[in-house]
Amino acid sequence: MAPPTPLPIYVYKIVPTAPPSPIPAQYPLSELDQKDGFVHLSIATQIPTTAGLFFKDSTTLWILKIRFKPDFHNVTTWEVQGCPHLYGNFGAGDVEGTKEFSRSEGESWSEAMERQSGFLL
Repeated sequence: MAPPTPLPIYVYKIVPTAPPSPIPAQYPLSELDQKDGFVHLSIATQIPTTAGLFFKDSTTLWILKIRFKPDFHNVTTWEVQGCPHLYGNFGAGDVEGTKEFSRSEGESWSEAMERQSGFLL
């Protein structure tokens, strides 16, 4: 799939636990990312859906905001649903922020993220 136009300023990585502090120069790859050979990322509008599909049993998760800089453009593909796949890695110099999100019993990730808005751009 062709990349979105315009390209996003930020892409996001959802992780199930607090990221290392400080963020290392090369972020540790998840088992899935290692197995698939790329880093699974999302754009802001995809986060609630991705969280609902892959973190449906979690009540907390962390999101890393990564500047989608030109270095990433040629090493990123966009799957059919428009999710970015980074063939490489990111690290401390790329992460502009992290945020913990939580949801209440019976609350969807979409509702929780709307309630905790302002981080996803």
